[in-house]
Amino acid sequence: MSEYGCQLMAEPMTRVLMRRPGKSLLAADKTTWHYNDYFDAKKAIVQFNEFAKLIEATGCEILWLDDNDDGLADAMFTRDSSLVTKAGAIALRMGKKLRAPEPQMHKDFYETAGIPMLGELTGEARIEGGDLIWLNETTLLVGMGFRSNEEGVKQLNALLNSHGIQALGFDMPYWTGEDACLHLMSVISPLTETKYLVHPPLIPARLWRMLQELNIELVIAPEDEFADSFGLNLNVLPTSPDHCIMIEGFPKTKAVMEAHGVTVTTFAGDALCMACEGGPTCLTNPLVRS
Repeated sequence: MSEYGCQLMAEPMTRVLMRRPGKSLLAADKTTWHYNDYFDAKKAIVQFNEFAKLIEATGCEILWLDDNDDGLADAMFTRDSSLVTKAGAIALRMGKKLRAPEPQMHKDFYETAGIPMLGELTGEARIEGGDLIWLNETTLLVGMGFRSNEEGVKQLNALLNSHGIQALGFDMPYWTGEDACLHLMSVISPLTETKYLVHPPLIPARLWRMLQELNIELVIAPEDEFADSFGLNLNVLPTSPDHCIMIEGFPKTKAVMEAHGVTVTTFAGDALCMACEGGPTCLTNPLVRS
């Protein structure tokens, strides 16, 4: 099995980078970190451990980053800080200032793990991994909002084009403001490589037309549950095609996926995901899908 390389969204996930929350989350001030009233650090840690068991049950190997009381409460959302391609890893640059040290943590990990660095974003570039979706192995979709920007897309292309990969940027809407976390994967979650769970009102029109032209099957999630979950009903993690994990409490979203042939596993995520603005996709950085 390859040790690294992930340029698909829903093929079987066999290796993943995760960070178990600990002292940093327990010490986190919810106002500082933009967490809401669902936040309960001790409960969140219990919920994370249950989620990790679901990942392990699929046979996926988890590689762990340590929480050494570094104060980086959001670092459990490993998706955002780096991108792993077949050519190597790219350290990203965070739109949320409190998360600025995280890409270096990922670089240090990849060096230890023997995964080569393809490069890193610099200067004014900003890209968070939640804004990245592989349309296919040669096309990377990028949401450009308050967390990712045009300079980030430009630098991604400088790193990726010579490897046959093109990054395409799409402007994201304002939604609830600059402090909120609206990533591209907040409104689009692949269930297979050609079937996406979507929230149409917040999808860029140019991207919506592209998906339709490519005959992507668009499974529309219930709008009321998107609002009730702060967008987390859309944050579903495919562990293999038509098999996904989502947070519990949103039965209509679960039912609409099941009606489209998807097997859905749930876990309690109110204190972890709804509180901290990140779901199961955010908690995982796939290193290998094949």
